[in-house]
Amino acid sequence: MGEYDSEKVKQRLLKRIRQDKRDLLKRRALRAFQYTVVGLVCLGLGYGYYTMSAPHQDVRMLNHGNEIVLQQSDGSYKAIRDNINTSIRSKNGRRIGFLKGNQLLYYGTPTTEELGFNTLSVPYKKQFKLILGDGTKVHLNAGTTLKYPVQFKSGSEREVFLDGEGYFEVARDQEHPFIVNTNALNIQVLGTEFNVSAYSDDVNISTVLVEGSVGFFERDETFDAIKSQRLDPGHIANWQKKDGSMQIEETDTDLYTGWMEGKIIFNHTPFKKIRKILERNYNVVISNGYEELDEVRFTASFDTETIEQVLHTFSKNYPMRYTVDDREIVIKKP
Repeated sequence: MGEYDSEKVKQRLLKRIRQDKRDLLKRRALRAFQYTVVGLVCLGLGYGYYTMSAPHQDVRMLNHGNEIVLQQSDGSYKAIRDNINTSIRSKNGRRIGFLKGNQLLYYGTPTTEELGFNTLSVPYKKQFKLILGDGTKVHLNAGTTLKYPVQFKSGSEREVFLDGEGYFEVARDQEHPFIVNTNALNIQVLGTEFNVSAYSDDVNISTVLVEGSVGFFERDETFDAIKSQRLDPGHIANWQKKDGSMQIEETDTDLYTGWMEGKIIFNHTPFKKIRKILERNYNVVISNGYEELDEVRFTASFDTETIEQVLHTFSKNYPMRYTVDDREIVIKKP
C-alpha cells in the first residue's frame, strides 16, 4: 500500500475520461474511479486487520488509532467504543460474552475440541480489561495486542499471544498450564499474578512476579520444569532479545504495576525508554534532536499531568527545549 500512487492513478483515469466526451462514459469512468478509491481504502484496512491474526506481528498502525478493535474468530471486526454495553456472540449467534465499557467478559464455558482465536488491539493512550473463559483476568496497557482463544482446548495448555504489556491474574488449573507467548520468550504458570512487558520495538522483555511462580522457555523450546529458570515473587526478570541472556533481581513490584491505576513511574530510567512510554501513554510522536539526553536517567512519577506538564518537569531537571504541535513533539538542545 505504501507504493500505491493515488495521484498518478487519478490522472490516468481523468485522461481517459477526457478522451471520450460522451456523457454516459464520463459518468461510468468517474464511478469506476470512486469505486477504485473506496476499494483500495478497504484493502488497506483489510490488510491492517489481517495482520492482527498472526501471533506476533507489528500492530502499531492500528494502535495509533483511537478505538479498541476486536477481531473475532469468525473473521468479523468490532470497534469497541467508550460507554457501550453489548453482548458478544459467536458466528452461530450464541452469546459467549458481554462488553461493558472498557471491560470484556467471556462466559465460563466448557473447554472445546477446536480453538477459535480472537485478537484484541488496544490503541495508544487507552487501557482495557479482559476476563477469559477460564476466569483469568488480563489488564492490557496502551499499544498492546492480545490473541486468545474464545474457549480453551480440552487436555491442552491454555495459550495466549502478547505483543505489548499486560498484567495477568491467572485462574489456577493444574491440568492446563497457562502460557504467555511473547515475541521470542514464553512464560508458563499454573496460577499466579505477574506483569509482562513485551513490546516488539523494545530491546528486552521484562516479567515482574507479584504472586506465585513462573518459568521461562524460548519459542522453539519445550518447557522443562527442572531446567527452566524460575522467578520468585518480588523479583523482575529482564530477557535481552539480542543475545538471549536473562538477569533476575529483586524489585519493587509497584513500579511496574502502577500503570493499572493510571500512574506512569520511572525509576532511574534512561530518557530513550521514557520517550517510548510517553508516546504510548499520550498517543504522541516525540522526535529527539538532543542525542545526549537519551542516556540521561530520571526518577519521576506522573498520573493526571498533561504531556506538556510532563515535559516541563523534565526540562526543569535537565536543560532542554521542546515544542508541542498537536501530537508532534520536537526536543532540541538548550
